[in-house]
Amino acid sequence: MGPTEITQFLSSLAVERHVSASTQSQALAALLFLYRDVLGVELPWLDGLVRASRPARLPVVLTRDEVRAVLDRLRGTPRLVALLLYGSGLRLLEGCRLRVKDVDFGARQVVVRSGKGDRDRVALLPAGVVADLQHHLSCVRRQHESDLHRGAGWVALPDALARKYPNAGREWPWQWVFPATRLYVDRSTGQHRRHHLHESATQRAVRAAVREARITKPASCHTFRHSFATHLLADGYDIRTVQELLGHKDVSTTMI
Repeated sequence: MGPTEITQFLSSLAVERHVSASTQSQALAALLFLYRDVLGVELPWLDGLVRASRPARLPVVLTRDEVRAVLDRLRGTPRLVALLLYGSGLRLLEGCRLRVKDVDFGARQVVVRSGKGDRDRVALLPAGVVADLQHHLSCVRRQHESDLHRGAGWVALPDALARKYPNAGREWPWQWVFPATRLYVDRSTGQHRRHHLHESATQRAVRAAVREARITKPASCHTFRHSFATHLLADGYDIRTVQELLGHKDVSTTMI
């Protein structure tokens, strides 16, 4: 089959099956990979392709009372992560990937490394989370010291830092703020490592808290980020400041 059949198939996804634009784009990318990298066939530009529409959707935002109701029903590490999502405007994966050295209690800020678009930025560290986070980190440090005594205590390092600093993976500043509960063995090095907390753990806890709080909005972890931005704007903060805190490349995204 060639460009004609591919065009017909992708158009039928939009016209007959009414899939979303992202689903159609994923199918197109898969077909391009199959033809170019597997079959060795270069496809021409698919003229006449009917694109699925991408409707504009407003983000879900919780009120302050709704945020408080959800947070009151969270416990342990998921609550700490959720507090950072709302108080710092972090994305879920940005919160899970925080390292100890990225949290500055003195300056009341957190540094987000390699965020969306591989950009770094500085976010706020809310005062309400400081005491709980310090207590959490003291527990994490004791766990790390126990791992070191057992010959473990390693974490994965970004890019080629492991080659440049061979022992940095066991140092305290590089440890995850929210480490996983289990160790794993890295196949290439044989090191006993801890991964960061998997995002699904917080997602499950937040979904359960939203149901328990009887909130009918389709709220998720990302809703805390939307609520952070909306509440700052409602309080009169400059939109450019909010844009910088969120790490948006374009202010139009913040305006939504």
